[in-house]
Amino acid sequence: MEIKKHRRLTLKERVIIQTLLNEEKSKSYIAIKLNRSRSTIGREVNKWVQKKEHKYHAELAHWCAKEDYLNKRNLDKISTYSLLKFFVYKGLLSNWTPEQISGRLKELYPNNLIMSISHEAIYRHIYTRPQARLNKKLIKNY
Repeated sequence: MEIKKHRRLTLKERVIIQTLLNEEKSKSYIAIKLNRSRSTIGREVNKWVQKKEHKYHAELAHWCAKEDYLNKRNLDKISTYSLLKFFVYKGLLSNWTPEQISGRLKELYPNNLIMSISHEAIYRHIYTRPQARLNKKLIKNY
């Protein structure tokens, strides 16, 4: 059995999982039918079915997984909160290092979770989109 690596489950595969679970087939059987790893099927089912009386719903699982992926991968904290973005960009354009910005945020907003960020996250934000005009300017400062 050849296992496909790093490929997300499709809606069609999730519908097959739902159908086979309703027929009371084992996770191992489902994995063989879908040519997937048993752990992939196990993680998928265990993520969405917490109790024995709960049922696996393919459409809901697919929608939630898609939303999780989109939110996790595309939006970082700086892009999400405009006040934080303004503060970070202002600091970078004033030639502050990400370490200084992170430290200053901790001093000015000690109990505000939105206005706290690590220097690693600032670096990641700058270098994930280096083609952007502003980010080119920010990278030149280093």
